[in-house]
Amino acid sequence: MGGDVKRRSTMERARPGYMHLILAPPEADELIGLLRAWRFWLLGGVIGALLGAAVYASSPPPFRAGATVNVDFHLEQAWPENTDREQFYYLERETRKLVEIAMSDATMGDVANAVPGATLGELRAGKLQLSQPGSGGWHFYADDHDSERAALLANAWARAFSDEVEQEVIAAAGGLEPFITAEVVRAAAILPGRTHSAGIYILVGAGIALTLSALGILLVRFRP
Repeated sequence: MGGDVKRRSTMERARPGYMHLILAPPEADELIGLLRAWRFWLLGGVIGALLGAAVYASSPPPFRAGATVNVDFHLEQAWPENTDREQFYYLERETRKLVEIAMSDATMGDVANAVPGATLGELRAGKLQLSQPGSGGWHFYADDHDSERAALLANAWARAFSDEVEQEVIAAAGGLEPFITAEVVRAAAILPGRTHSAGIYILVGAGIALTLSALGILLVRFRP
């Protein structure tokens, strides 16, 4: 009796735990077991994809609208005889100034006045995003759960930025070069797309389900 208990205790200590199964390199029988459970994998992936689609349908991401402003530094007029290096520093300096104008209180205030219900706190809480600042097209994005309001925010921000740049250049108060121009060239669409597509939710749900399925097969089939 005592010997059986001692042998059982020794065998229990010798069995690998869950952490050993997770951290140890895979063995041939484990890989074969995973491959044989392909039906379980398929079922888990389908269930995960359906759950991802359900999450998207119940709590969809906000809409994202974008307007484009063409910013032209007119380097040929501003620095007709300077080197490329001097022009690079000139573009970097003026771009920083323009980014500050785009995010300034004056610009944000104009957007808040143009969009009913908008506040400075809301606009500065990640609702507005600026992309690709430099010479060329500047993209002004706005996220909102209402598609029309997202388009209204993006258009108002682009227009406010263009107007502020024009005023700064005319007044020569912000240190901007007089050759810089900013013109709205594309307004936001009335029906913008969402920040993330349904396919992303489905793919993430399927990936999580497949991962959990693989761990479940390993822990159940080779449990200590």
